[in-house]
Amino acid sequence: MRRIIKKALSNKATRNHYIVGIIIVLVTALFFIALTTRFTSIAINKQYNGVNLAQRTKLKYEHSSKVNAHRGEILDTNGEMIAGDSSIYNIYAVVSHSAKTEDGKPDYVKDKSQVATVLSKYLPISKKEALKYLNPKNKKQYQVEFGQAGRDLSIEIKNKIASKKLTGIKFVELPSRAYPNGVFATNLVGITQAINANDANSNISGVMGIEKYFNKMLSGTNGKKIVKQDSNGNELPNSQVVEKSAVDGANIYLTLNSRIQQYAEILAQNVEEKYEPKNLQVVVMNAKTGQIEAATQRPTFNPTTGKGLSDSWRDTLVEDQYEPGSVMKILTLSAAIDSGNYDPNELYQSGSVEVGSRKINDWNDAGWGSIPISEAFPRSSNVGMVHLEEKMGSDTWMKYMKRFKIGEKTGIQLPGEVSGSISYEHASDQAMTSFGQSVNVNAIQMLQAFSAVANNGKMVKPQIIKKVVNEETGKTEKSYKTETVGHPISASTAKKVKKAMRQVVTKKYGTGLVYNVPDVKVGVKTGTAQIASESGGYLSGTNNYIFSVAGMVPYDDPNYIVYITMKQPQKMTESPEKILSEIFNPLVTRLVNQGSSPTKSTVAGSQYVSIPSLLNGTTDNASKKIKALDLQAGIIGTGDKVVQQLPASGEKVMPGQRIVLLTNGAMTMPDLTGWSKNDVLKFAEVTGKHVTTKGDGYVVSQSLKSGHVLNDSGKIIVTLKNK
Repeated sequence: MRRIIKKALSNKATRNHYIVGIIIVLVTALFFIALTTRFTSIAINKQYNGVNLAQRTKLKYEHSSKVNAHRGEILDTNGEMIAGDSSIYNIYAVVSHSAKTEDGKPDYVKDKSQVATVLSKYLPISKKEALKYLNPKNKKQYQVEFGQAGRDLSIEIKNKIASKKLTGIKFVELPSRAYPNGVFATNLVGITQAINANDANSNISGVMGIEKYFNKMLSGTNGKKIVKQDSNGNELPNSQVVEKSAVDGANIYLTLNSRIQQYAEILAQNVEEKYEPKNLQVVVMNAKTGQIEAATQRPTFNPTTGKGLSDSWRDTLVEDQYEPGSVMKILTLSAAIDSGNYDPNELYQSGSVEVGSRKINDWNDAGWGSIPISEAFPRSSNVGMVHLEEKMGSDTWMKYMKRFKIGEKTGIQLPGEVSGSISYEHASDQAMTSFGQSVNVNAIQMLQAFSAVANNGKMVKPQIIKKVVNEETGKTEKSYKTETVGHPISASTAKKVKKAMRQVVTKKYGTGLVYNVPDVKVGVKTGTAQIASESGGYLSGTNNYIFSVAGMVPYDDPNYIVYITMKQPQKMTESPEKILSEIFNPLVTRLVNQGSSPTKSTVAGSQYVSIPSLLNGTTDNASKKIKALDLQAGIIGTGDKVVQQLPASGEKVMPGQRIVLLTNGAMTMPDLTGWSKNDVLKFAEVTGKHVTTKGDGYVVSQSLKSGHVLNDSGKIIVTLKNK
């Protein structure tokens, strides 16, 4: 019995082993089938868990890098560069002792005192401050930066520091934009900024003016470079390079004329410093073509240093709208004559008139009694213009404003243009538009309207772009021609209005006698516009106006239209007409004389001086060069070589201006006696010191004695007085 049971168990065990064996074989077979199927699928589809293996392998063994396109240049009408590609540099110091060069030598700052001394000479930072950065609290820190003082360095300063061969001092090159003329139609031309400020391979993009409007055209198209590499990231020898070429940006030629623009900048700067207007605009337009040959504004900023940018972040020529005041009377007179509602001998009672329960006064309140309407324009009589508006009728006057395109954008190629507006609901509003109130315009819009008078009835569109040129081929891709945008008045009307503008400067009762420039046949219209108050009504006070002058040169067949506006001068020590004439008169003189050889009489006291590069030269030689150019020198420091200068090379200044030089020696306080406020601001910018000015005029005292080392100084107080 036992034998039977034992045999039965043995057979069962054998059968179980057999079954297990079969199961193992089947599982193994299924596993291999699944595995083979999976590998086959992967081999065919080249994907695993949704990952493209071919693409992953390609990424591992191929490296793709961006090839930046060269940003196009912005040039003036004659091809002189206004804006071009450049580089700026950030400086940093490696302080970790673990930093080694490829051959194992130390690659960190070893002599911190020496490095701090050098940096204090070239950066707006003291030796004490530099040492503080070089000794971080975190002892494990690998590298340190030097705050704003170590950013946005020019190539000149970078090269100066690099020439000292300081171990551990490194630079990061970043894309930038060069503006070699300094303040030069800055708000119109615009500026750029890096898309990623910390990426050395980042592109830059326009954020204002022409740089913004034509950003895509200037930017071009980036390329791509692909190389094969091994698993360690090393480029494989003889590997094929697949490259998509970058397409460089186009060059934009503006209509600006550098000679006229630079002179307008100098005249505007002088008026800003003397009278401190809240806003100032100067525009010169070619009357026949509509090309803007000069355009500047105050406040403005330096695109290289960024100084003043926070107070001037817009182009007021197109982005600001304002009530134009009495220069609007050019259009009112034009409409009245053209519509047949003007009799020069008709008498009217000046002084005041009541319209729609509102009393409107002449600028002198009392008026001039009963006078012919022909005297209303040269006297700038508000009542006379209201009389013409009423005679025309509000519908006719509105029709002419629309013909002159008041309340419409000009379409000039600048970003942010406003259209303006016309308030015309009430009879009083309708009357006030005749002398430039209850109507809002921009400066370019007014220039367009004035062109109809200048061109005997043909109105041309203001133009700022001359042509677009392919940088690689040199071929002109697009050329901009003069564009006629209307004929609001007849030629005979225009001629009569131009004669009336001449009377403004020749008749003894004209409001523009101060603009009667010798040997220049100029016609003008003056303007004084009230400024609306936020609480309603208009501001009071002798300086709370927008003062303006619109001129045509020569008046009978104008080549140029000059339009200047000035808002709220804070130091109105002269009449507004006298202030504006300090820009207008020399500017129109330059315009009519620019084709002839200059003489001493036309150049003396007005010809600008181009600043040479004084860097790396000795202070003695720099001083001699400055004196020879009829300029003044302001030397900071005890060294014998110039390491910084302000204004920078290439900028233009008037004779007698001061050039501030920083030397390579100890930074010491100069004697500022006799320096202007603008000179003091240059001193503060070069040294990086906080300077507080008290008063106006020229320096009479300073809180820090001359010769004192500036590195350890606190706030510096400078007192100025007018001579």
